[in-house]
Amino acid sequence: MVDVPTQLTSVTRAYRVEERDGEPQHVQTLEQDYPAALADVWEAVTTAERIARWFLPISGELREGGRYQFEGQAGGEVLSCEPPADGAAAYSVSWEAMGSVSWVTVRLEAVSEESTRFELEHSSKVADVPAEMWETFGPGATGVGWDGGLLGLALHLGAVEGSLAPSEAEAWAGTEEGRSFYRGAADGWAVAHTASGEDPEVAQRNADATYGFYTGTGA
Repeated sequence: MVDVPTQLTSVTRAYRVEERDGEPQHVQTLEQDYPAALADVWEAVTTAERIARWFLPISGELREGGRYQFEGQAGGEVLSCEPPADGAAAYSVSWEAMGSVSWVTVRLEAVSEESTRFELEHSSKVADVPAEMWETFGPGATGVGWDGGLLGLALHLGAVEGSLAPSEAEAWAGTEEGRSFYRGAADGWAVAHTASGEDPEVAQRNADATYGFYTGTGA
């Protein structure tokens, strides 16, 4: 059993479009506080052994300038790495998948000695996202996937009750509990999309399509 309601309400989601290097980009962010010290969270999100326990097996050189590859998923380059100092830490990577490149930045901030705020920012060029895909799914297409990652990290660090190994996640999506998670995450991205200025009905249609995609229900 996983405490789905607590996890869903513990994540803050936001979406915006901003110009970077003269080009518009989709920018999505997710934030959650974890009951663990900054050093522990940093280790959990930067070492291969820990990452595999809550996300996916990863190979490569996890250092600035190194390349990494998630098993069956994206790979890329570690663009920057700022280990914990003065209560903060961060790293940025390119996220190369399905022939396109986007960028992920993770920022950590010590809230207290035993609490750390985790923020993940995923940005992609508007021109690189197929129009049909965006019109169908909106920001939930990738946002809900990151919600799954934050759930894994939350379980790993004890932020929510329950247990779910990465290898069980695909099957879990088809269970009643899993469907409730993906329904809530998709709806959360509809709220973020609406807050950015999108029509609420369009945002909800996107959320319904995203939920159907992740759960295999088609609706």
